[in-house]
Formats: sequence, structure tokens, C-alpha cells
Amino acid sequence: MARAAKARRHAEIELAGGFIHEIKNHLGTLGLNFQLLAEDFQEPQSQRERRALERMQRLQGEVQRLVDVSNDFLRFARVANLELKPDDLAGVIEEMVDFFAPTARQANIDIKVYLPADLPLVALDRDLFKQALLNLLLNAEQAMPKGGELTIQAMKENDHVTLSLIDTGKGMTPEVLAKVFKPFFSTKPGGSGLGLPTTKKIIAAHGGMIAAQSEVGRGTKFTIRLPASEGSEPGGPDG
Repeated sequence: MARAAKARRHAEIELAGGFIHEIKNHLGTLGLNFQLLAEDFQEPQSQRERRALERMQRLQGEVQRLVDVSNDFLRFARVANLELKPDDLAGVIEEMVDFFAPTARQANIDIKVYLPADLPLVALDRDLFKQALLNLLLNAEQAMPKGGELTIQAMKENDHVTLSLIDTGKGMTPEVLAKVFKPFFSTKPGGSGLGLPTTKKIIAAHGGMIAAQSEVGRGTKFTIRLPASEGSEPGGPDG
């Protein structure tokens, strides 16, 4: 029964993915045509042509937003069939922090990382887990428009590893916090509302869990709990 339900779910995901892919193809064609039209008006000679150019640029922006939403949906729908391998969680975290560092500097965000030397290996689908981490890093950046501090720390707890990301951003009301992992819920203009739900889905697929705590005016803490690999050796060095 469970196998049949899983197969049906997989078929539904493939159908939805194919549908979204088809829409993306049409959006790409539409966007290209708007771009070509806009090029014809790069030097508007009249007020009417200036208005036409502005409309086309707005439409280009809307097409790109729909493409972004489509990509977010595909990532959300296709979190399945993970390839889990014992991996160095500390190394993955450091890699993503290094990748995100230029964005953080530009946003005036100071990142502090604390990774113990005895952190065990964790079974990860490396690429998907990096996507989950990136979603959380981007969420922290958006929560601190005037800059701030992001603390990333991990620790071993019996047969689990706990990873926390703590920002000093705007924080969330209890009402927003209760909906933060719900698909398509977003407080950001133009947001797809799929970043954090995708992260939750990825963490759950790793056999883990994610929770959020927040206070308006003080910031937000996301906590991820993952099972350590059996018989794993400690991970990377102190951060």
C-alpha cells in the first residue's frame, strides 16, 4: 500500500514537473521576445515610446519572476531519491560560508562560525543539503537589510548533530513564525514562498528535523537536527 502511494506520488511529481518545464519553455520564448522588442526602443523618440519601453521592461521583470517561481517549485517538488553518503558536515558548512561571504560583506553582515573538532560525519546528499543551507543563508540576509550578525554553530548531541543559524534581524511575529514552513507563504514582495518549505523537505529527507524560534526586533534562530552516521569519525577542524 505504501509502495503504491509512493509510486503515485512520484508520478504526480513527474507530471507537475513536466507541466512546469513546459511553462518555463514558453516563458523563455516570451521573455526573449520582450527583450527584442525593448531593444527596438532603446532610444525612445517620444513620450509614447518611453512608456512602451517602460511597460516592456516591467513585463520582462514579471516573466523573470515567473521563471524564478517555476524553478523554486521544481526544486520543492523533486526533493526525492537522495544519494546519502557519510560526509564531513563541518566541511560542507565552511564551503557554503565561503561561497556566501561576498554577499554577506556587501550586505554588511558579520558571519561567526563555531564548529567543534569532534563533529561526527553525517549522511548527506551534498548538493541538496547545500541548497538547504543556501536557502537559510539567503533568508538571514533578507532578515537583516541594514546588516547584522549571523552565528553558525554545530554540536554533537548523543547520536545526532545539531546545527544552528542565528541572525540579529527583524524577527518574526508568532503568526508569521507559525506559517514560515508552509508552501507558498511569503512576507516578501514577489517571493515564491518555497525557500524554507524546500529546506524543511530536504532536511526531512535526510531523516532530520528543522525548527525556528524568533522574536520581533531581536532575530531568528533556525535549528537543524540530523542523525550522525553510525561509527563515524569526527569531522573537520575548529572553525
